[in-house]
Amino acid sequence: MISDISENIKESTEQKREQHFSNPNARMPNIKVFSGSSHPEIAKQITSRLGLHLSKATTKKFSNKETNVEIGESVRGEDVYIVQSGCGEINDNLMELFIMINACKIASASRVTAVIPAFPYSRQDKKEKSRAPITAKLLANLISVAGADHVITIDLHASQIQGFFNIPVDNLYAEPAVTKWIKENIPEWESSVMVSPDAGGVKRMTAIADRLDIDFAIIHKERQRATEGDDSTVLIGDVKNRTAIMVDDLADTCDTIVKGAEKLREAGASKIYAITTHGVLAGDAIEKINKSSLEALVVTNTIPQENRKKICPKLQTIDISVMLAEAIRRTHYAESVSYLFTNVPY
Repeated sequence: MISDISENIKESTEQKREQHFSNPNARMPNIKVFSGSSHPEIAKQITSRLGLHLSKATTKKFSNKETNVEIGESVRGEDVYIVQSGCGEINDNLMELFIMINACKIASASRVTAVIPAFPYSRQDKKEKSRAPITAKLLANLISVAGADHVITIDLHASQIQGFFNIPVDNLYAEPAVTKWIKENIPEWESSVMVSPDAGGVKRMTAIADRLDIDFAIIHKERQRATEGDDSTVLIGDVKNRTAIMVDDLADTCDTIVKGAEKLREAGASKIYAITTHGVLAGDAIEKINKSSLEALVVTNTIPQENRKKICPKLQTIDISVMLAEAIRRTHYAESVSYLFTNVPY
């Protein structure tokens, strides 16, 4: 009896989703999607996927660098989604997000959801030493105080950051999209090896390896004594004459990825790929990737990469906007988003 009811609910949900996306002229009622200035491209992709127009908002800076936001249409009683990724001028973009949330809230929006594809300050999630701040917790407080009712993000650096909020947080995973990309773009992926470039990424790496049913390996950093020189790395696992696929949540300076690729090449890997969710690519990261032994560095488009792709032929992207659009649709219609933890929507 219970299983029959569950199947009926699932069928009804899938039918509504198919009906919505099969009719490009269909409009979701009582919903507004705004874009901040950090990543307008992904906001346009999301609204296009939903069959909506991007709602009107203008942002500017006064001569003293204060941020000014004007919401260009009524949001009274509306379900509002504000898309702002943690990239570019991060602090300015965060202030812009807070102001947009507050502007919509005091304009009587029924609910305001902050859609933050790349959550900033997520690496500052604990006290590493005495008197160090827990900035991720501070940011969670600021988002809540600004008036957000809900947060949607992708691949938090640490899942426990969700516990910093007193409002619901949907932390989506890039894992289904990464798995799909591997199957479609890496020849003979069935005989490849998944690799974690450090101990911190083992859980993420093994989850993908299990989905693909392939072997895995770990690059472990051995800390030497002060009298024995620099730290060294040890590869645990066999990659000889096989394709190695490194996975991580974030590529910043790319030192870990490039050194990992060198270690895999020394161990006899035939081809080496690196796949990360958030491509920060700071400093001279692009130059390092171009000179590295990587076949490709693959990142999602949680952070804009178009300009970087022009100067880095090894850089490729996975479109994650389909997952964000489906998360927004399911949230708006009060449907479960757990489907997205293991599947990529069509």
